[in-house]
Amino acid sequence: MNRQYVGQTFRFAAILGLLALGVSTTAAPQATAVVTVTNPLAAARPSETIELGIDALKRALTFDDVRKIQVKDTKTGKVLLTQAVDTNDDGTFEYVIFQADLAASATQTFSLTVGERLMARKDDFRAYGRFVRERRDDFVWENDLVAHRMYGAALETWAQEPLTSSAVDIWVKKSPKMVVNEWYMVDDYHADHGEGADFYSAGRTRGCGGNAIFNTGKLFPSTNFRGSRVLSNGPLRILFELTYDQWDAGGQKLSETKRISLDAGHRLNRFESRYNVPSPRVLQQAAGIKKAATSDVSVRKDAGVVRTWEPFTNNNGFVGCGVIVDPRDVVDAPELDGNVLLATRVAAGTPAVYWAGSAWDRGGSITTAALWDKYLDEWAARLRAPVTVQVK
Repeated sequence: MNRQYVGQTFRFAAILGLLALGVSTTAAPQATAVVTVTNPLAAARPSETIELGIDALKRALTFDDVRKIQVKDTKTGKVLLTQAVDTNDDGTFEYVIFQADLAASATQTFSLTVGERLMARKDDFRAYGRFVRERRDDFVWENDLVAHRMYGAALETWAQEPLTSSAVDIWVKKSPKMVVNEWYMVDDYHADHGEGADFYSAGRTRGCGGNAIFNTGKLFPSTNFRGSRVLSNGPLRILFELTYDQWDAGGQKLSETKRISLDAGHRLNRFESRYNVPSPRVLQQAAGIKKAATSDVSVRKDAGVVRTWEPFTNNNGFVGCGVIVDPRDVVDAPELDGNVLLATRVAAGTPAVYWAGSAWDRGGSITTAALWDKYLDEWAARLRAPVTVQVK
């Protein structure tokens, strides 16, 4: 899994593997370049996201706008969808991404040229998200496989159904198109009209992949988010941040900035939480899943994986939730406050990072708990062995 953010060098990412870029520094910039991608795994990597750093591109190509770079599959001749990504909202793009299906142990090449900027059409979008003021400050995001929302400040005081929760809620999908805007507009998304629905109830639990501070054997979650900003919004990746005001986590006061990203064709989100504390100190965070009475639960502490598989009510199928953390950081695997969790160490001054997502048996090829386990294991393997990328 190739998901490095420029300028971020923290231990979890190093363990799971950072993008390896090999760039020729002797050749002058030119009109064309070649990207060589190697998959070190003896397993296929569908919808692999390839990141090309701006410095590597500048060394290899001459261009005045990184969005004019076109990527072509040299085998098929197909021009691929790309996205320029700004990771810090400063108006400068740090890298360009595209996706490819990589065969097991394969090396694949792509050509780079500079031409007219190719604008993505609405139907090209496979990742999208936004702040939903009209629904009491939800933040909602989706890709072609899954959809989610988290709760903002206005929901805490909503007269009809107030809720204070930093849970991750999920919507299940059958349709690969972007649906959340239409679902909010019609406001009947608790019923499946052929595209999926909101059948999941997160409440005050961690939902499907939420986090909280873990201290003295107890959970200390934040309240609802207070701020949001979208950093990059499709067509291949949604990247955004949510901010949480200071709260008391068992005697230690802290606030949180949560960065979330989701790529097209992937079921798991990348969650990164940066905690602001009065002075840097080691923390512990727990990420996990609501444990329903009917859940089939698997907790593999040594592998850093916890998952559930449970039936929806009213014969609406089964849903799986999963969380993957760095197993070297796991300190406990508790059940607390209606959740199954993996608690991890967070080194002083560094972010806490994990992956979480879902699968619905009526929304694709994952129809059993065993297939959900297989998907999570394959994902963990991709994190441990990232692709290598060379631009020259």
